Amino acid sequence: MIYDISHITTYSYEASVASTRCAIRLTPRDSRGQRVLHSRIDATPTPESARESVDFFGNRVVEAAIRTPHAKLRIAVSARVEVDRDEPPAPGLTPAWESVSRDAGAIRRLDRESPVHWLFAGRLTPLHAPVTDYARKSFPPGRPVLEGAAELMRRIRDDFAYDPDATHVATPLAEAFEARGGVCQDFAHIMIAGLRGLALPAAYVSGYIRTLPAPGQPKLEGVDASHAWIAVWCGEPFGWIHLDPTNAMFVDDNHIVVAMGRDYADVSPIDGVVVGAGRQALGVSVDIKAVGGVP
Repeated sequence: MIYDISHITTYSYEASVASTRCAIRLTPRDSRGQRVLHSRIDATPTPESARESVDFFGNRVVEAAIRTPHAKLRIAVSARVEVDRDEPPAPGLTPAWESVSRDAGAIRRLDRESPVHWLFAGRLTPLHAPVTDYARKSFPPGRPVLEGAAELMRRIRDDFAYDPDATHVATPLAEAFEARGGVCQDFAHIMIAGLRGLALPAAYVSGYIRTLPAPGQPKLEGVDASHAWIAVWCGEPFGWIHLDPTNAMFVDDNHIVVAMGRDYADVSPIDGVVVGAGRQALGVSVDIKAVGGVP
C-alpha cells in the first residue's frame, strides 16, 4: 500500500509573538514493513534555520527557528509512504511471558534496538499498582507473551470508553485509568504501564490510521487523524509486535508509523518555545490517501 499524507498544524496567537523555536516530529520513519518514498516540511513564516536529525530512537526530528514576528504559524508536512507489513506470528507460538521478561532483563547492550530502554517507568507512564494488577489478569503462569498482550489489548478496548472529553494531553495515567475513559494516547499509556509493571518491554508508537468511508460514500478530506498504539517485545526471534488497543487489533497496512518512544513525551508532534504573551489556538488537519496497492 502506498499513501500520500498531508498533516497541517496551525497556531493562531492572541498577540504577535517575537520568535519561535520548535522541534517537529511529524515525518514518518523508515521501519520494518514501511518505507518513506519522499517527505517535505514547509513552515510559514519561513524559518531562519532548520536542521533535520535522527534521535536516539530512530525518529526524524526537524529543529526550526523562526525569528520573524508572527500572529500565526503554519506547519505543513507532506509525505509518500509505502507500507507492506508481515502478518503477525500466531500468538501461541511466542515464548512464555516470564521467559521474555527474564531475557529482556538479562540483555546488556544499550543500542537503539535493545529492549532494555523500554522496561522502566516513563514520565507519562509511571508504574501504578492498580494498572499492573489489571494487566496481570491476562498473564497467568506460562502463557505465551503475545497471547497475553492481545487479551490485554481486547480488555482495554472493552473496559474503557473512547471519550475525547474525558482526558486531555496532560491527564495523569492514574486518572485516566480510574475514569475508564480517554483517547488513544491514554489507552496506549495504560497498556504500556501494565506491561512494564510485569517487566515486559513496551513502546509508545505515534502515527496514523487510515479511515475508510462507509460503503457508497466518498472519502472526506481531513477525516483522518493522528493515532497512537503500542509495541511489545516478544523475545527473539519475534522482536517487536505492534498492537492497537483503541481498536483491539494487530497493526496492519492501514497504520503508518511516525515515531516510537517510551511514552508521548518522547514523540510529541511539535514542541518548543514561543516568545510572546497571550493565549493561542491550535488547529490540526490530517488527510491520508491510498495512491497504490489495494484501494
